[in-house]
Amino acid sequence: MAETLLPKQRRDWLSALRDVRKLLSDPNDTHSVFRIMAALNAGTSAKNYQRLLGSAEGGRIAYQRPELIEKLMDRDWLATFAPGTVGATYRAFLEKTGYSANGLKAIGDDVHGERLMEHPYAWFGRRERDLHDIWHVLTGYKADDPLGELCLVAFTYAQVRGLGWGFIALAGALKSLRESGGAAVRRAVREGYRHGRDAAWLHAEDVEALFAEPLEAARARLNIARPVAYHQAHALLGTPLAVELAAAA
Repeated sequence: MAETLLPKQRRDWLSALRDVRKLLSDPNDTHSVFRIMAALNAGTSAKNYQRLLGSAEGGRIAYQRPELIEKLMDRDWLATFAPGTVGATYRAFLEKTGYSANGLKAIGDDVHGERLMEHPYAWFGRRERDLHDIWHVLTGYKADDPLGELCLVAFTYAQVRGLGWGFIALAGALKSLRESGGAAVRRAVREGYRHGRDAAWLHAEDVEALFAEPLEAARARLNIARPVAYHQAHALLGTPLAVELAAAA
């Protein structure tokens, strides 16, 4: 009988340690992030897919199995969302950063070849990848900012319980012990974890409906709190981003 399940995965701590060193020296090294996930997140997609099936909305999403990237790469679709909505804010995010869902897909496909399979767990892994930048928009953690990425990593760990996310968050927090302003960084990372823990489980959200919601209304409904410690850390550190964050507050 043909094999119907994804290959069993084992945690590869040596690879994770090697790649986290690379990531700490270059926070923009997205390949290392994906490799850490591949090394440590064994079984996470399967566990969260089963959780998705446990709710009415999540079960419907799993049954339909939409590929988010098809919508996120559709500029005409993104242009339909009114100012102030989640969709319009995501559109502005793409325009400002120059990022694209296809960019993450290219890196993810390079590292996670198994995600190309026609399998529910592989689909869920692709969905998690495509949700990442949407979560930047919802949480207020900037994507073009190492601290923003670190805080979203902590938020994501609380949401999905993938060990790779927790490992990166812990490594970033430990690195801050040697840096000026490290206490503020650690407070921001802990806040990111708390916000992810206290928020609704975002994997079960219908993205098309979510994009039509006003951003602040969506944050309130999903119990996503304002990232106060994150703003305070940038103000304390005096980074150029602090001015932008203060203006957006």
